[in-house]
Amino acid sequence: MLESWLEDELASVPDIEVFATVDEMAAELTRLGAEHGDVARVRRVGTSSLGDPILGLTIDDVPDSDVPDPATAEAVVIGLPHPNEPIGGLTSLHLARRLCEDPALRARLGHRWHIVACIDPDGLRLNEGWLKGPFTRELYARQFYRPAGDEQVEWTFPFSYKEAYFDKILPETLAVLRLIDEHRPALLCSLHNSETGGAYYYLTRPEPALHPILQEIPERLGLSLDRGEPEAPWLERFADGIFEMLDIERLYDFQEAHGELRADKLGGNTSAAYARRHGTLTLVSELPYWTDDTAGDTTPTTTSYADALRTQAEGFAEIGTLMLGVLEGLKDDRLSDSPYLRASRYFAPGMPEAARETAKRAEEESSARAATVAEVASMTNILHSFRLRFPGMLLRALDGELAIGNATPAIRAQQAILARRFEEFIAAADAASPAVPIPIRSLVATQYGALVATADHLSRQRRRTPSDGS
Repeated sequence: MLESWLEDELASVPDIEVFATVDEMAAELTRLGAEHGDVARVRRVGTSSLGDPILGLTIDDVPDSDVPDPATAEAVVIGLPHPNEPIGGLTSLHLARRLCEDPALRARLGHRWHIVACIDPDGLRLNEGWLKGPFTRELYARQFYRPAGDEQVEWTFPFSYKEAYFDKILPETLAVLRLIDEHRPALLCSLHNSETGGAYYYLTRPEPALHPILQEIPERLGLSLDRGEPEAPWLERFADGIFEMLDIERLYDFQEAHGELRADKLGGNTSAAYARRHGTLTLVSELPYWTDDTAGDTTPTTTSYADALRTQAEGFAEIGTLMLGVLEGLKDDRLSDSPYLRASRYFAPGMPEAARETAKRAEEESSARAATVAEVASMTNILHSFRLRFPGMLLRALDGELAIGNATPAIRAQQAILARRFEEFIAAADAASPAVPIPIRSLVATQYGALVATADHLSRQRRRTPSDGS
């Protein structure tokens, strides 16, 4: 059972009809700083790649102190590390409001807070076409944008491990890096979300006393806990729906052990990996937009796990063949250097690679077992997601070329091919599951509840372990 204070916090989240834009979030942080200047102050923590200011809100009972109390632990909260994941923007704003308004909550959670509602304003602006609904899979896919890997805030932290090295740090990444090094946070919350399925979490270390609370929160709000596959086969499962944090060092070791190492293709690491040097506990909460009642069903099916992997691998290969074929058909044309095209060129070669890796896993002895309902659903949902995400972005790139008058015969022909296949992918996804939107309030309350429960958990640990060691 959740404690009454946490139940009250879940209930504090109001009904929410739509997601917030870049400008709406900046305006709300500014308003909170102006109305609660006794405990909060807004400051510019960075600048986006296109020149947008990135705002942060510091909340503390003495926010303007040049010498903060060293006994007070720090917490950093980052919304929109991926710009197609706007739940965290609303979660950040609700957290900021509650902390500004309620001194008892500030005392209970026991942290000095640094909240960035939107770390990637440039990317979010390219998703704003679907933020106000209707929340259909089709509108989402047609207005979707996710940056190429080397343009993603969450995956461009400096990284040096064995033969791999990365230091192509984005301005947005630098803003988070400075916050981490300046405040050495006890808690870092990077606010993400998925698309279809159930709720799940990542932690940088097991916290057994926290696990059952995290598991209960989504189910209390009508969401399933996702008991399906982790996003990567090399991740440790701490508990149902709670996984080891993604870390490129672990991916390096996994690829090396399987003879698939591509050290020059790994890119950067995560904010969690960077913050590890300060002993930070990082929480990532992943929430879906659309419900899937099978996400928590561990009943064995008549489908083998190996066959489910093979089906997914075939789908990945199909996506790669389509996108690479379209790009090849455009190689003699001059295209705009749009973010949609850069992302398409980044993700397209990754699909055949993902197909090969998935097919190889299907041949492993451990895959010769029955797959659960949740595992089949998870693999199917990922496949439908990739079919809509990546060809959808390439279609946006080609539609943009036509819109500016770059209507060469090759661009017109490839746009027609891609548009037809994209319609087929939408129909197949809709036939596989109805994609019923989850109330936004439930999503925000789940993410908010997990965040404050984790902060309270750390605060209790510190009270049990005095800093003087006595």
